Amino acid sequence: MVDVLVIGGGNAALCAALSAREAGARVLLLEASPREWRGGNSQHTRNLRCMHDAPQDVLVDAYPEEEFWQDLLKVTAGKTNEHLARLVIRTTSTCRNWMRKHGVNFQPPLSGALHVARTNAFFMGGGKALINAYYRSAQALGVDIRYNAPVDRLEIKDGQFVAAWCGEQRIQARVCVLAAGGFESNRQWLREAWGQNELGEWPSDNFLIRGTRFNQGVLLRHMIDDHKADHIGDPTQAHMVAIDARAPLYDGGICTRIDCVSLGVVVNRQAKRFYDEGEDFWPKRYAIWGRLVAQQAGQIAYSIIDSKAIGRFMPPVFPGQKAETLPELARKLGLDEVAFQKTLNDYNKACQVGKFDHTSLDDCHTQGIAPAKTHWALPIDTPPFYGYALRPGVTFTYLSLLTDETAAVRFDNKPSRNLFVAGEMMAGNVLGQGYTAGVGMSIGTTFGRIAGTQAAQAARQ
Repeated sequence: MVDVLVIGGGNAALCAALSAREAGARVLLLEASPREWRGGNSQHTRNLRCMHDAPQDVLVDAYPEEEFWQDLLKVTAGKTNEHLARLVIRTTSTCRNWMRKHGVNFQPPLSGALHVARTNAFFMGGGKALINAYYRSAQALGVDIRYNAPVDRLEIKDGQFVAAWCGEQRIQARVCVLAAGGFESNRQWLREAWGQNELGEWPSDNFLIRGTRFNQGVLLRHMIDDHKADHIGDPTQAHMVAIDARAPLYDGGICTRIDCVSLGVVVNRQAKRFYDEGEDFWPKRYAIWGRLVAQQAGQIAYSIIDSKAIGRFMPPVFPGQKAETLPELARKLGLDEVAFQKTLNDYNKACQVGKFDHTSLDDCHTQGIAPAKTHWALPIDTPPFYGYALRPGVTFTYLSLLTDETAAVRFDNKPSRNLFVAGEMMAGNVLGQGYTAGVGMSIGTTFGRIAGTQAAQAARQ
């Protein structure tokens, strides 16, 4: 029997396994995927959001606790546990040295990387390099790792973990950490959560999954339905981004994101605008656009820019439709030319051009149209013009197991003594809605380490 069983293979699971092993526990980690797909959604990440009171290594200026908290409070509209959120925020100020100890390297942020040079620390080589570093460190420390090992049920008695079942194999451990991800890749569960809209469509049928196909939510549902674990969150809330409609169904990752939204306009299938593209800085708003597109007919929209925007954003992996005139662009996108031209004409006439500055909340705005564009409003009048078809891209879901600062799973509001949770399976405690760039990795790193440390301590007892 091992001391600590970690179920999952992404950032949070690895942080838990490493922390438990550092604390002297014998650790077994079960990853559902094959070795080549290990790492869950973490393999697609680039950075984590970090609090710092002064310039630090790869981070410029300062990003103090209160500003981080206010950023999170704003995007979640108050749907967050402030105690746990501040715990995450404070922990991010000191986690990088621990990460470096386990082989993670950092680099200065890339140009065009969502204005996050001050707030986010970027992994050298991206999330895949981070994941590989953690796996190397775990193996060197003696963590037992098994791939192709999906766990489909747990034995729990009186709120205490007894054993896990991996197929027909029963695995006992003194303590267990659940870090097996959300349910974003479970198409049927997404259908149940989102239902049908007034047009009779099943919106989730048009969702693309930015991350791993292995996050089916099997243990999350098992814990909620079969073991009646305390839980929190709306199953329709998720980190959901507007991505290229040509992206693959799974594992498209960051390169499928379309980052030019704030530099132009976005129209739906009827060629009408439906939201303020310049509401706030892109890192604070990019993760609302997937949900906005999901609410449009056909779950599709189109990001429109002109040549003035080129070079101001990270280019997507696929080139957009290109045209010398707006009617030509409408035809290429399959949109009504008259409606499209009217929308663009109305927008162009409404632009009140001041001093354009994409690095600040500038004074370029619209007047007399709804929805307004409150910043970075420049007329779309300089060919060539470009259009990108958008679909909702789900990164991870926010329905979660309820927990506290110990990362313990709770039953009837009582914390388990030997069952802990980390990562996407508890992120909804901090993220009730919305997202700000890099905070998912902040949550996973913080609670992975807490869960691992708590698990090792519980195993000794």
